[in-house]
Formats: sequence, structure tokens, C-alpha cells
Amino acid sequence: MISRPIAALALATLAGVGVFSAGVLHAQTQLAAAQRARVVIQVSDADQGKWNLALNNAKNIQTDLGAANVDVEIVAYGPGIGMLKLDSVVGSRIDEATSAGVKVVACENTMKGQKLTRADMWNGIGYVPAGVVELMSKQQQGWAYIRP
Repeated sequence: MISRPIAALALATLAGVGVFSAGVLHAQTQLAAAQRARVVIQVSDADQGKWNLALNNAKNIQTDLGAANVDVEIVAYGPGIGMLKLDSVVGSRIDEATSAGVKVVACENTMKGQKLTRADMWNGIGYVPAGVVELMSKQQQGWAYIRP
């Protein structure tokens, strides 16, 4: 037979383990949420092959990690901005990517330099003031960086 003080100590210990376990589980859940995968992809070439590679990378990342588990952003600037124009040869693929949750953004500095307006660009894309600053910012925030 177990004495009351020992039984009380055992119950207190078990209760403490339960609270500790719940705390650990909560911390693990927060850590998993904080470690959501994030990747930024640079495209600064007017090369259709590079754009297709970047779009393939984005799609493969979403497939492998699960689209709900990763943020993917493609940043286009310089000569790469041409592939975001309405007459782009990869326009349908860009539409497919944005529909799948990939954020595709155009550099407004490049657009100004090339005298492009938003009306010239593919529907569904976003805009950032400066593509290189967007890349720097994402990397400083811990995003993985890819340049195909």
C-alpha cells in the first residue's frame, strides 16, 4: 500500500509532466509555424529557358513541400521583366504559377526605365518598387534564394 504523501508526490509529478508536455507541444507547434519554408527566385534574364527553369523550380518546390507549407516569390527585373509583358511567350505558365499561389512580382524601377506601365504587364502579377531591394529584404528575413 502506498502512503498518502508518496501518492500525493506521484500525482504532483504526473501533473507537472502533463503541463510540461503540453508546453513542449505548444513550443514545437510554434517552431514549426515559424519555420515555414520561404524561397525567393530571381529572374533577371530575358531568356525563355531561364524563365521556364524558374517556373519549374517554383512548381517543384510546391510539389515537394506542399503548396500550403511554402511561400514562393519570383522577382523579375532588368531584362527579365520582358517575360511579364502581355505578349510574353511564358505568359500562360506565369498565370498557372500565380493561380497555384506563387507570387510573381515586377520591378517598378525597371518598368520606368523601359517605359512600361501596369497595362503592359501580365494580369495577376504584383509589383515592388525595386527588385534588387526586394531580393535583399527577403534574404535578410531568412528566405532561401535561388537564381536559375
